[in-house]
Amino acid sequence: MLRSEKQEFVASLEEIYRNSSSVIVTHYHGLTVSQMTKLRKTLKEDNAGFKVVKNTLSKIAGQKANLDLGVLNTLSGPTAIIYSNDPIITAKKVVEFAKTNDKLKIIGGIVDNEQLDLDAIQKLAKLPSLNEARSNFLGVLQASAAQFHQLLQIHIDNNDHKQD
Repeated sequence: MLRSEKQEFVASLEEIYRNSSSVIVTHYHGLTVSQMTKLRKTLKEDNAGFKVVKNTLSKIAGQKANLDLGVLNTLSGPTAIIYSNDPIITAKKVVEFAKTNDKLKIIGGIVDNEQLDLDAIQKLAKLPSLNEARSNFLGVLQASAAQFHQLLQIHIDNNDHKQD
């Protein structure tokens, strides 16, 4: 890689690190091109990205982006990052893919500049997504409103019968 290419690569990674609320670091040794393409497509559906990185350049970009470099300092071997602004959906997709493709190893991650280990990423993947949480909340509100309406209607009906 030429020096100018390295600078462009570091700049693009720095931008990813600055603009993404979550970055999951993986090793992909042994994944086929078709498996990586499938993962990329799956991630793209949820506005997440997959990028193969050079470890040294990734560390430099992380430093420039003022990241806590814990997980980036341990990089070795064939490394890729998965990044997005929705840490839960991204964690779900990566963990699910890793379950069916044992060649993808989750190393750790960074969510809002907080270090996550594999266990934390797996826990994150089990949380409901923001849309699921909103849906559940609205369901509770609607159920409560419907119950309130029924109680109010019963009370009104009872008062109407008392006046007769």
